[in-house]
Amino acid sequence: MTTLNHSSRDVIDGAHVAILATSNRDGRPQSSVIFIKRDCDTVLFSTIEGRLKTRNMRRDPRISLVVVDKNNAGRYVEIRGTVDITEDPDKTLLYDMYDRYMGGATPPPEPDAHRLIVRLTPDKLWQWPPLPAPA
Repeated sequence: MTTLNHSSRDVIDGAHVAILATSNRDGRPQSSVIFIKRDCDTVLFSTIEGRLKTRNMRRDPRISLVVVDKNNAGRYVEIRGTVDITEDPDKTLLYDMYDRYMGGATPPPEPDAHRLIVRLTPDKLWQWPPLPAPA
C-alpha cells in the first residue's frame, strides 16, 4: 500500500473532478466521472451493482483514478491500485456524496438500485506537478 502524501490529500479533499478507469473484458478502457471521498489513505466511491464499471471491477479489481484540482490548472494526482467492494444497503455513502457535492440535496429515488461502496487502496501514486526531490 502506498501512503497518500500531503499534496495528493489536498487535491482529493479540495474541489476536484475525479475520473475512474477500469478495463473492459476485451481490454479496452472504460472511464467514468465519479464522486469520491478520502478515508485516511484510501479513497471511497459509491456505485450500483450491474453497472459496467462495477462488473469490470469485480472481474479485475485493478483501477486507475485521476483527480484533477479545479482550483489549480494543471494540478492532478493519479492513483493506481486495487479495490474492495462492500454492500451499502442504507446508501450511507451515496448520501455523504450528495451532501458534499450536491449541497445536501436528496438523491433521486433508486428503488431497485443495489448500492455498493468501493474502497481504492493505492499501490502507486503519480502527481503533477511532481514533488521536489529531497535535498
